[in-house]
Amino acid sequence: MSKLTDVPKRILIGRALRSDRLGETLLPKRIALPVFASDPLSSVAYAPGEVLLVLSIAGVSAYHFSPWIAVAVVVLMFTVVASYRQNVHAYPSGGGDYEVANTNLGPRAGLTVASALLVDYVLTVAVSISSGVENLGSAIPFVVEHKVFSAIAVIVLLTVMNLRGVRESGKLFAIPTYVFVAGVFIMIAWGAFQTLVLGDTMKAPTADFEIKPEHQGLAGFALVFLLLRAFSSGCAALTGVEAISNGVPAFRKPKSRNAATTLALMGGLAVTMFCGIIALAMASGVKMAEQPATDLIRDGQAVGADYVQNPVISQVAAAVFGQGTFFFVVLAAATALVLFLAANTAYNGFPLLGSILAQDRYLPRQLHTRGDRLAFSNGIVLLAGAAMLLVGIYEADSTKLIQLYIVGVFVSFTLSQTGMVRHWNRHLRTERDPAVRRRMVRSRAINAFGATFTGLVLVVVLATKFTHGAWVALLGMVMFYGVMSAIRKHYDRVAAEISAPDEPGDETARPSRVHSIVLVSKVHRPTLRAVGYAKLMRSDKLEALSVNVDPAETKALRAEWERRGINVPLKILDSPYREITRPVIEYVKSIRRENPRDAVSVIIPEYVVGHWYEHLLHNQSALRLKGRLLFTPGVMVTSVPYQLQSSEAAKRRAKKRSEWNAPGAVRRGPVDQRHHHKERAQQGAKD
Repeated sequence: MSKLTDVPKRILIGRALRSDRLGETLLPKRIALPVFASDPLSSVAYAPGEVLLVLSIAGVSAYHFSPWIAVAVVVLMFTVVASYRQNVHAYPSGGGDYEVANTNLGPRAGLTVASALLVDYVLTVAVSISSGVENLGSAIPFVVEHKVFSAIAVIVLLTVMNLRGVRESGKLFAIPTYVFVAGVFIMIAWGAFQTLVLGDTMKAPTADFEIKPEHQGLAGFALVFLLLRAFSSGCAALTGVEAISNGVPAFRKPKSRNAATTLALMGGLAVTMFCGIIALAMASGVKMAEQPATDLIRDGQAVGADYVQNPVISQVAAAVFGQGTFFFVVLAAATALVLFLAANTAYNGFPLLGSILAQDRYLPRQLHTRGDRLAFSNGIVLLAGAAMLLVGIYEADSTKLIQLYIVGVFVSFTLSQTGMVRHWNRHLRTERDPAVRRRMVRSRAINAFGATFTGLVLVVVLATKFTHGAWVALLGMVMFYGVMSAIRKHYDRVAAEISAPDEPGDETARPSRVHSIVLVSKVHRPTLRAVGYAKLMRSDKLEALSVNVDPAETKALRAEWERRGINVPLKILDSPYREITRPVIEYVKSIRRENPRDAVSVIIPEYVVGHWYEHLLHNQSALRLKGRLLFTPGVMVTSVPYQLQSSEAAKRRAKKRSEWNAPGAVRRGPVDQRHHHKERAQQGAKD
């Protein structure tokens, strides 16, 4: 790689790491928590607001249902966490939901789960970044005015950080994540102290507002549907829970136990923060509306289009700490930052899942390899590109994007837990130890309850969100499923075609004869070298071939050929339409038709230039010929290169580049020099 690209690459992502240093990138629990759990932890910044937004359709009177919805979300969270703790112990290899479903329910279920997860990871990046931009926009007007540009810039920054490696990105993300968690807990504790001990009344900035209900006095089925929709919106708090089960290989040993502990810690923190923010929102009188410009009423009038509706967590912080106070600013900054960093859950889950799918031949093989920093670089770049496309289409609007959310999560939840039930059933048929059987039965009960609960939630999500945008997520899942199925069929077809047969066949049979053809345009050094090489091949028949495009040049070629006494027959093909490629192809095919068991070897003399612009100055007929001949059965194409002086200069430049090290590529100079200095030091010690 040239200095021009190597220097910025090393500055951005750091020096390359050897494969045997993969163990140094493994994560302790304190780093794994912000790396894999930043999504569910940060979702408390917008999940409570989504609940209140839906309830506002029926007016402020419906807000009293929010604690019950919070309880339902908490029960679901604990159920999912308990279920996934079984997963990480049973399947520590990192396949997560995909491996569980694929092993126990079959390839179709596994592919369905993989499609759902890939869609959800892309949405995680798009939603988290868009929500973070909106939070930051309340303080920085430029961000609001250029939402799409700002969101894409953050995605690019996160991509570079993740290309540096999981461990390094985890260290960078740990501080803001822990500051956010600590800030929320301080806010909950201080708010509870003010209310319960001091007896103070907290008032959110929107406490005196009124809400104009879209549907007054909902009852019966309509009310139940509204509550179910609010519950499905609150389930955004569960996104990213599965990332830990997918990322078990990234943990330090004992991997399964550390992953299970991190899961439990993440679940406890998330539900506490979610419930605390809902409670403080109720106590401080927060008001939210899906259409704030028309549905929020202040002093008897709608607030208008200029009104900016701040998130619930921002309004609660203003009520507890006071608008513009130190703690308010710190929490606001940490919230915006952690929402950006929440996308890191997807940046770790998507590439790892992509690598496993590539290994199973469902995605291109390039996604299976690690980059310079031992991260799955191709998967990271693919995720970033898909997220930027989604952000551009939906104009970085989190309200629109979040309607697409959650469907994929609960598809994977349900199929994964169903697969775990099958897993325990299979093992219980052969296990005889009573103590082990009791543990298995308990685990099966947890997974069965989880499968039932998440399956019901999936039905609710589909019923309440389908027309609001969930159909787009389903369409994305179908597209991923179709593409991955097609890729697998392609790889299977290629593997079947190129597999070596047990019995000898045409591939192992020796050709009857070899008919060699040297392509000639002029008699020059490359041509003479190609003819000399062809003679060494000891072909059964050797001839030179030229195409008559210009009669004068052809006549001169024949005369020069005879003058030099080259003892190789020269055949001239007529080309009335001045084509070169087609006459050669047709001549080669005619040889194959006359003698199907003969092998035809086409030898093409080429001269090699050293600068990219020199390629533009020369005819590329040899490249076109090679491209066409590759599709002709029984034909072998050989290039005989002749290096010009400019290519020799390029070779010298390449040698210099190989001896040069970019800043940060090594720590103490080139490896050879370090070895030389070490030998000299040892020799000096002996002397």
